[in-house]
Amino acid sequence: MSDSLSPRDWASHPAYRDPGYKSTGLRGPTQPLVTLPAGIGELSGPRFGKDFVFGDDADLTRNGRVNGEPQGERIIVTGRVMDENGRAVPDTLVEVWQANAAGRYVHSRDRHDAPLDPNFLGAGRCATDADGVYRFLTVKPGAYPWPNHFNAWRPNHIHLSLFGPGFGTRLVTQMYFPGDPLLDLDPIFKATPEPVRTRLVADFDIEVTQEAYALGYRFDIVLRGSAATPMEG
Repeated sequence: MSDSLSPRDWASHPAYRDPGYKSTGLRGPTQPLVTLPAGIGELSGPRFGKDFVFGDDADLTRNGRVNGEPQGERIIVTGRVMDENGRAVPDTLVEVWQANAAGRYVHSRDRHDAPLDPNFLGAGRCATDADGVYRFLTVKPGAYPWPNHFNAWRPNHIHLSLFGPGFGTRLVTQMYFPGDPLLDLDPIFKATPEPVRTRLVADFDIEVTQEAYALGYRFDIVLRGSAATPMEG
C-alpha cells in the first residue's frame, strides 16, 4: 500500500439508503458524509494477520465438527487480495461467516424454520500468503427467507471481512455464486450499481476444484480504488 490513499470511489458502492432495501431507511445516514484526510493511523494500522489464525480456522468443514461431517456441498473459496494499485496484500486477516446448507445461521436471532447443523459453525478465518492469496474450505450456503418484502429470499452468499493494512482499507462485503436465479430479485445485491455488482459474483474455477471432493470458486478482492470490491450493502 502506498503512503496515501486515493479518494474512495463511492459510485462503486451501494447507497447508504436504498428504497428497495427497507431497513436502510432506518439506519442509513440522512446528512452528507464528511470526508476526512487519511493520516498515519488510517494508513498503517491496526495490523491483523497470521498471528490471529489457529488450527482449522480456515476449514469450516472441521472447525465446528462435533460428531461427523457437516451436511451440504463442499466447496473451496479462494482468491487474491490486492490494493488499489494491483499489488498483493500479504499477511492480512480474512474472516468469513455464512448460513449452513439449509440456509440457517448459528445465531440466536435467526428464527428461520430450517435445521441447524451440529457439525457446522458457519464462521472461519485465514491470513493471506506472500502473494495475497486466501483459501477457505466450507459448504455451499443455502438461500433463506427475510422480511424485506413478500416472498423475499436471500441468494446463496458468504460474508467476508478484510482488515487490509489499516482502517482506510477496511472492507466488509458479500460473495455470491454464478447463475443464482435469486440475484435479480435481491435488493441487497441490486443496491450495488451496475456494472460494478458483477464484482460480487465469484467465478467457478475447475483448477481450484478438488477432484471427487469439492467444487472450487475464485473471488479476487481489491481494497479501494476504481476497481474496488463493493462494500456490503
